[in-house]
Formats: sequence, C-alpha cells, structure tokens
Amino acid sequence: MNKAFQYSLIATLGLCLLASCKVGKPYERPELNLPDRVEARTEADSSSVADIPWESLYEDDTLRLLIHKALENNKDVNIAAARLKEMMAARRISFADLFPDVNANVYFSKEVLDYGGGNPDPSPEHAAKLAYSWELDLWGKLRWANEAAIAEYFASVENLRALRMTIVAEVATNYYELCALDRELAIVQQTLIARREGVRLAKLRYEGGLTPETAYNQAQVELARTETLIPDLEQQITIKESDLAMLLGEYSGRIPRGKNLSEQHLPDSLPVGLPSSLLERRPDMRQAELMLQAANARVGIAKANMFPQISLTGNVGFESDEVASLLKSGAWEAIGGLLQPLVGLVRNRANLKAEQARYEQEVFAYQKSVLGAFKEANNAIVTVRKVKEVRASMERLESSARNYLELAQLQYINGVTSYMDVLDAQRGLLDAQIGLNDAVLNELLSIVSLYKALGGGYDLPESQAGGN
Repeated sequence: MNKAFQYSLIATLGLCLLASCKVGKPYERPELNLPDRVEARTEADSSSVADIPWESLYEDDTLRLLIHKALENNKDVNIAAARLKEMMAARRISFADLFPDVNANVYFSKEVLDYGGGNPDPSPEHAAKLAYSWELDLWGKLRWANEAAIAEYFASVENLRALRMTIVAEVATNYYELCALDRELAIVQQTLIARREGVRLAKLRYEGGLTPETAYNQAQVELARTETLIPDLEQQITIKESDLAMLLGEYSGRIPRGKNLSEQHLPDSLPVGLPSSLLERRPDMRQAELMLQAANARVGIAKANMFPQISLTGNVGFESDEVASLLKSGAWEAIGGLLQPLVGLVRNRANLKAEQARYEQEVFAYQKSVLGAFKEANNAIVTVRKVKEVRASMERLESSARNYLELAQLQYINGVTSYMDVLDAQRGLLDAQIGLNDAVLNELLSIVSLYKALGGGYDLPESQAGGN
C-alpha cells in the first residue's frame, strides 16, 4: 500500500476519534414537583389502569366490535399511522447521515485537442472509481440531528397511541349516549301510551258529567306536549348515529346496538396509581416529553454549527488511457476541507439563541401538559364519586314518583283528587325517569373519562409501534 495513502488513512482515523467530542447538554427532565397522590382523597398505589385492556373494561360485545372497527378504519388514526411511516423514514435518513456517502462511478471519455490546427491530439480516459464524501461529526451536529429524529419518531408513536386512546373513549362515549337516547325514547313512548289512555278516560268522565271540560282539555294538552318529544329524540338518535359512523370511518347509517343502557356495567372504581406512573402510562405525556427532548437536541445542533465543519471527499479505483491496462492502473484522491463560519457567525449565534428560546417554550408546554393531566385525572376521580351519589338519589326519586302516580290515579278514580293531580304525578314520573336515565349515562361516562385520564385504552400493536 502506498505510504501517502497510509498517512491519509491514519489521518482519517484520527479525525474520526476526534469526532467523539459532542457539544451541548444531554437531556434532563425538568423539575415537576409531583404531588404525593393524584387526588387529595385517594390513596396512592402502584397498580396501573394500563394493565386493564379496553376489551376487558367494556363488556358489551357490540361496543367492542365498534371500537375495533374504529381503530382500524378511523381516518385520523390512518393519517397518524401514515405520519408514523414518514417519521420512520426520516429517522433512517438522519442515521444514514452519520456515515460516508459512497457512489460508484464508471466512465469513458475522449477529448481531442487541436491547438493551431492540423495536429489533433486525442486524450482518451477510462476509469472505474468509488467516490466518497463524509462530513466528520466533530462536534456532534449529526448525532444531535439523529437524536432529534429518534425523539420525533417516538413522539409520533406516542401521538398514535394517544389518538387510539381518544378514539376508544369517543366511541364508548357516543355509544352510551346513543343507548341513553334509545332508553329516553322508550320512556317517552311508554308515557305517550299512558297519556292516550288518560285522554280516553278523561273524555269518558267528561261526557259522563263526572269531571269538567278543563280536565279533558288538560289531558289533551299533555298528550300533545309528549308527542312533540318524539321527533326531537328521533333526530338526536339519527345525528348520534352519524357521529358514530364518522368515528368508524363509514358513511352515515344505522348503528347496531347491544345491551340496553340499564344492562351496561363498568367497574365501580379503577386503580389510580402513583403520580409518577401517570406520566409514564399516558401517551400524550410521553409525547410531550419526547418533543422536549427533540427541542434539546436542536439546541445541540445549533451549538455545533458555531464550530468549524470538516469534510472529507475523494475517490479510489482505477484510471487509464487504455482499457486493457485499466485494472493495472490504480488511482486515488483524498481531499479534506474545513469550513469556518465568518460572516454567518452572527446568524448562527442568533439561531442558537432562537433554539434555546424554543426549548424554553417546550419546557413550559411540557409542565403545562403535566398540570393538565393531573387536573383531568383529579376531576375524573371526583366526578366518578359524585355521579354515583346522584344515581342513588335519582333511583330513590324515581321510585317515589312511581308510587305517587299510582296513589294519585287510585284517588282520582275514587273521586278523592282532581285529574290535575294525576297529570302532575305523570309529569313528575317522566322527569324522574329521564333524570335516572341521565344519571346512569353520566356514571358510565365518568368511568370512560377516568379510564382515559389515567392512561388506559391505547393498546397499540407492536407492528405499528416500532420498526427498523
């Protein structure tokens, strides 16, 4: 091997060793001063809601089928999955920048020079070479760029997980709301039957001279008022089905139902876990921190741009003026270059300050996200506790209203009370039934919100979470 080539190789290896230097600060999580527990009146524990898959939480087979369909076909999920593929490719590109760029170059040329005329001088050239170029990562610029790309890639993974978690919650929420509308419509239809029977009886008693005409007219008014509730509920049901179809990635149509609202069951409570575990299991929290890591890496890139950039270019192979002697004619060339910013130094310094300011913004954004996560979890825990109390109260109210109606009807038949008392009792029972229906719905929705707030339900397949 040629001594000059050996010296060049040694110098190259020496520069590669120098490339271990890396300016900039490694990432450290900002101080968060986490509370001892997620909510003031709950005990901290080490269990995790993430251990409960949504398939186990939601027992309605129809709901599980709808969630599976939404996770597969929802357009926002599909967009996020395609974005993940893009970030995976960007991560590979950034990693490839750490290594030399090598190209094969085989060419033939023939140049004829005829200075003064009459004496042409042909100059053929044949060559087969490998050309390379390599920016030495002397200050860590390319490594910081690779670190930023990795952080952004995994942030896109967490974004997909967070989106899936949201889709699970939204499908469950809309499904329970649809079931509640179905139940409310059934309550109104049952009330409508009672109203029609009431009008019939009021008419008979009026025609028999037992009651005044006002009682008969009031019965007709209550019947008409109840009939107006039907179209409005049917409209709400159709709109809710359209909302669910949108989540499923389908055109509007009828949504299948499973269990009735009263048959739906969710756990009375969910494991809250330790405050620190909330940050680790909520994908939106992990995404926010990964974006902070990427911002820190971009500060490192800007700082590295303040220092000289060293690049190596060259080629090695064969070159000859005769094809027959090509493989016997070795040739190589190595060029080293150093680029020191002078005029652009002010711009690079300003860019560094800008990246540092962006990193500071990401710190505050991350801290705000953490505060928001704890607020959401705290509110969800309190809501679960209170809606159970409301449901118990509404059950007692509905039972009392039903008993009162039965008594009022009996007294009316016996002539003890007027028909107005019966109508009041009917209105009271209808309000109590709808209120209990709302209370059952709110209890289910509170568990859905708590499950999401504690970081449950994303269930991202490994095939989408990673890749090389």
